[in-house]
Amino acid sequence: MSYLHTRMPWILLIIALVGDFAVPYSLAIFYPGYSHRKQVMSVLGNPKSPVAKVYNIWLIILGILICFSSIKVYMVYQRVSNFYAGTILIIMVLFGIGAGVLSGLFSVDETKDMESRASKIHGIGAGIGFMLLTFIPLIIGLLSFKVSNRIFGLFSILLFIVSVFFFVLFVMSEREDYENSVIGQTGLWQRLLLASMYMPLFLVACYNILSTQV
Repeated sequence: MSYLHTRMPWILLIIALVGDFAVPYSLAIFYPGYSHRKQVMSVLGNPKSPVAKVYNIWLIILGILICFSSIKVYMVYQRVSNFYAGTILIIMVLFGIGAGVLSGLFSVDETKDMESRASKIHGIGAGIGFMLLTFIPLIIGLLSFKVSNRIFGLFSILLFIVSVFFFVLFVMSEREDYENSVIGQTGLWQRLLLASMYMPLFLVACYNILSTQV
């Protein structure tokens, strides 16, 4: 039986999505002074971090898992709309490469004041990946309407609106003007943004694992 016709791609996708929260929370225990509310996950991979190697390796693994599982997502939705399915495939691959593989190979600096070449590459790759992935809930919502799954369609589009809201807060939190305000909680907004973007993919993976007969 072909790998792509089993539950394994869905399982790998869930491992990637859940792991993107579990791994940083686990590693932060060994990074004194790290703040989940104030600091982005990528800070765990900065050159001065005691867990830099482990976290950067995880980012590369994350990127690979996202890229592999994107093929399965494309195969499922291709029957509904080749255009939307292809768009999801491209977005997931670019996110996997930019926010995963490239971010793991080129680590971010410890503080915003430091701007190395590696940090700039990391910022560009992750920024493009995050921006594109914001549209995943919208596209999955539109695909759900095409198969008359209105409840999941509405839920996914609601998550898209929430994602845009958290994306705006995430970008605003990087500005010095908001550094010491409620808006300045960069780490919190990043995690909530990821959760809202990942949720439709997570639910699609769970549904297909339960419905796939091996």
